Parts: sequence; structure tokens; C-alpha cells
Amino acid sequence: MMRNIMLTVSYDGTEYHGFQAQSHTERTIQTQLELALRKLTGAETSVIGSGRTDAGVHARAQVVNFLTSSRIPENRWALAMNSLLPDDIVVTDAREVPLDFHARKSAKRKTYRYTIDNNRFPDVLQRRYRCHVPLPLDEERMRQALKLLEGEHDFTSFCSVRSTQKSHVRTIYEAELEADGDGVYHIYVTGNGFLYNMVRIIAGTVIEVGLGKRTIEQFAALVEARDRTKSGITAPPHGLVLWKVDYDHENFLDSVHVIL
Repeated sequence: MMRNIMLTVSYDGTEYHGFQAQSHTERTIQTQLELALRKLTGAETSVIGSGRTDAGVHARAQVVNFLTSSRIPENRWALAMNSLLPDDIVVTDAREVPLDFHARKSAKRKTYRYTIDNNRFPDVLQRRYRCHVPLPLDEERMRQALKLLEGEHDFTSFCSVRSTQKSHVRTIYEAELEADGDGVYHIYVTGNGFLYNMVRIIAGTVIEVGLGKRTIEQFAALVEARDRTKSGITAPPHGLVLWKVDYDHENFLDSVHVIL
């Protein structure tokens, strides 16, 4: 009998060419998961991710699912997978879900976090996970800019020109700046979907606002401009983390990611 297994996966994306399998010569998160599953079950298994993360981008809670006829008990999947995965990929939760559950199509909301180290000198122990910006940032102006992104908009100005999506209209539910009091800022963006490089371009442009290179009025005009050449830099990938993915309770019960 076929089963549908959902995994929650954390990973350090530094050494990977993103999540999605691209070729047999490139090391990706998906290929590592599928390799572990082949060793574990003896069968070729395709993994479906909630979304793609770019090369160098990390995940705190990426969600994947796969179909299998394996009889491995639900509570053994995480331990079994972790025994076969590299140390920079960890399965933190595993459960059996309905056969119609799809990690990407069933997702209702995704949250990304971008981290900025605004200290004079970078923290060498956190250099893989923070974008170092040593110049002073205007925290309040950055907050104002992020709030302008909330709601339904055409985000053409904030996505790569290589985007293949037919529509660039997305809804941002929350866009916030959190300060940890130690010179580190976290940008959290929650939406119903994201475009290629979208959060990194948002982060890069918001940083420019914080540095005084753009006014709030100029930032607001970017949404209407629908022109990638008008917005700021694409912030480096290492500051970005796929923070969490939320699903409707009708998809499955008792989920750590469920919207109640």
C-alpha cells in the first residue's frame, strides 16, 4: 500500500547548489534526500519540496513529502534518514499524511528570514548566516519600507529578470524588522508565495533605505514601477533562511506547521 510521508528538514545551504535537483554533477538538498531514501528503502523516490531555495540559502523548516510503499514506522523515519544524511541536513520531524497532501501545492503561507549583522566587525562564528553591513542603519525607515510591501501587489520590481512565472502578483501578509539589541536585525517576510530572488531583492533594497540611499517615497514607487532595474541589489544568499511553512488544518491534523 502506498503511503505519503512528510518530513520537516533543516539545512545549512552553504555547500549546496540550492534545494532542487539540477544535474547529477551538482550537490543539492533534494539529491541528498533522495539518495538517503534510496539507501533506506531500496527504491527510487522523488521528493517534493514546499519551495526552492537558491544556492547558499538555508532552511530552518523546509517541508517535503514523498510517496513510498515502505513499511518503516512513522516514528522511525527521522532517525533513519539522519543516519544517512550529511551533518548539514537534519530531519526534525516525520509523519504520515493523506495521499493528497502536496508540500508545495498544499502550502498556505511561507515565512523567510533575512539576517543583517550591523556591527562594525562581523561575528566570525555567524558569518555563514548573516549579511554584514558595517555602516549605520536607520531602523525606523526600514520598518516603514517593509510595511509598504504588505498586501497584494505586482512584485516585478522585486524579482529576478530570470523569473519564469506568468504572474508576479503575490500577497505579503507580514513584513517586519526585528532587532535583537546586539547590532543584529532580522527581516521576516510572510506571504502566499515568493518569486525568484524576491526576498533577497527586498532585503537588499530595504538595506539601501536604511543606509539613506533611498527615500521612503522612492521605495514606495518601486511597487508601481514593476521594473527590476529600479530596485536595489540582490542581497547575498547566506543571510536568508526559509523559516517556516504553514498548512491548513484540513490537510492533516496535529501538525507543527498547521494554521488553526
